[in-house]
Amino acid sequence: MDQIARKAGVNKQLLFYYFHSKRGLFNAVLAKGASQLEQALAGLPVAGGHADSGPLDRIRTALAAQFDFLAKQPELVALLTQAGRSDARPFAPAIKRLVILLAEGQGRGHVRDDLDPHLAAAQALVLMVAYLGLESLIAMSAPPLGADEPALRERWKEAAVRLVLDGVAAR
Repeated sequence: MDQIARKAGVNKQLLFYYFHSKRGLFNAVLAKGASQLEQALAGLPVAGGHADSGPLDRIRTALAAQFDFLAKQPELVALLTQAGRSDARPFAPAIKRLVILLAEGQGRGHVRDDLDPHLAAAQALVLMVAYLGLESLIAMSAPPLGADEPALRERWKEAAVRLVLDGVAAR
């Protein structure tokens, strides 16, 4: 808290006044990240119409946007991987969006009926956050992937999105 107060140019008591504890400050940072993620996803289409893209295309777009957002927020990813059992719900907007898209896809026959949309949405996000949190270790542990971070990150995103879509698509 001393370091944070110093970098923010305030005294530590002011931090405790506004956030009450280290956990309160941590939850506020996660909540801000969730809000930024929600804003980043706000422009993406959720509901389908007759002339728009199908549910699988919108799922692809949402997954890619979530990955891109998280890739640009390494500090947030680091916090998310340390959040443990925080009472903050930073993934709620992203999960809700994917659940809606998956459920619509089920209704239209594009997504498997035996799929739990909540579980699939959470698993898709874990795939992204875990990779971004462990990216350098993964690249070093699997030399055939190559260590060129931007190219590997883009390959991972494309493969992760394809893996999720292949796993949820109706046969």
